[in-house]
Amino acid sequence: MKKHLRLIIEIVLGLLLAGALAFGYWSYSGKKHIMSELTEASEGASEVQQELDKLTKELEEAKEKLEETEPAAKQLDAVKESFANGVVLQDYEAFIKAQKGPVTSERQLGLGALRLLTKGADDPETVSAFQKALEMAEWSSRVKSICAAQNALAAAGQKVKVLADCALEKEAKAHKKGHVHWDYAGDMGPENWGDEFPTCGKGQKQAPLNITGPFEKSKDVLVVNYKEGPLKILNNGHTIQVNVEPGSTLKVNKDVYNLLQFHFHRPSEEQIDGKPMAMVAHFVHKSAEGKLAVLGVLLSDGKDNAAIQTLWNNAPKSEGPEVVVDKVKFDPSSLVPAALTHYSYEGSLTTPPCTEGVNFYILKTPVDIGKKQVVDFPFKRNARPVQPLNGRKINAN
Repeated sequence: MKKHLRLIIEIVLGLLLAGALAFGYWSYSGKKHIMSELTEASEGASEVQQELDKLTKELEEAKEKLEETEPAAKQLDAVKESFANGVVLQDYEAFIKAQKGPVTSERQLGLGALRLLTKGADDPETVSAFQKALEMAEWSSRVKSICAAQNALAAAGQKVKVLADCALEKEAKAHKKGHVHWDYAGDMGPENWGDEFPTCGKGQKQAPLNITGPFEKSKDVLVVNYKEGPLKILNNGHTIQVNVEPGSTLKVNKDVYNLLQFHFHRPSEEQIDGKPMAMVAHFVHKSAEGKLAVLGVLLSDGKDNAAIQTLWNNAPKSEGPEVVVDKVKFDPSSLVPAALTHYSYEGSLTTPPCTEGVNFYILKTPVDIGKKQVVDFPFKRNARPVQPLNGRKINAN
């Protein structure tokens, strides 16, 4: 009996020992699993903390930038409040209506800016004013107006495709560089303009041309009515240009074109029977409908030209903004010969972006320019090579 009891006790103790061992193992496994989860949670918390620190830093930087712009925002609010009564806008509108001749793109741009401050971006006439500034602007001399109007339309929430030159100019300003670069020699010389300005390379009615017969009979009658005005002259890095006050016109039959500006090329871009002259002056005009017309005055080696000397004496030596010369008046007609017989053809701007649809009238009678005056022109060569005729007819009278 004692023997059986001892056996039973040993079996019970064995079972208890096995149970204790199992319990101990399960307890150890559970703690190990918990420790693993705690470790993972700790690592996750560390990542969350890092992300939180990063967001906190970005928030602090954004707050600093906001504080920097706050004075400008307050100034803008003050400007808007000062224009809110609309008196300045009314006065400016009355001023524009009182002006004789066409409204310039710059004045139209100013009207848009005043309407934006007074009426806001949702005002249809605000958008219309900026759109009209775009339509009126002449590219080669008004590119800044075009860019300003397009950027204003975009800022007002209008869907407008910003011209590449404007986008590139904006990007370039951020890097303190100039806008799209082109030149008369080197990597961005005329043969490569088409890389940046497609019309320059693919256009079928490009200018200038080699003017040679046979000619079609021209029925166009030209009437030049230029007026004396303040001398507004600039060196734009490509030529010497004179901007003209509204009021000077070129009449072609019944069509009236307003003179915007004139500038110079050395040698003449147009050739007569394959030969260029010393220089040429291009007078750029625009009609109320937006059509462009260029009157070309060929300058040949001869006597000194008093009108040219006035321009050269006051022309900036290096690239920069327009200069209004004190107490100096200039009459563009002093560079135009009395005889207006001409050659004519349909062409393009002779500088990028080489926009087509420009009517050229090249006067047959040249005007003298002194040899030293040619040398004193600050650009040794700024003429685009002649372009293919591509089946066009050249007219003559």
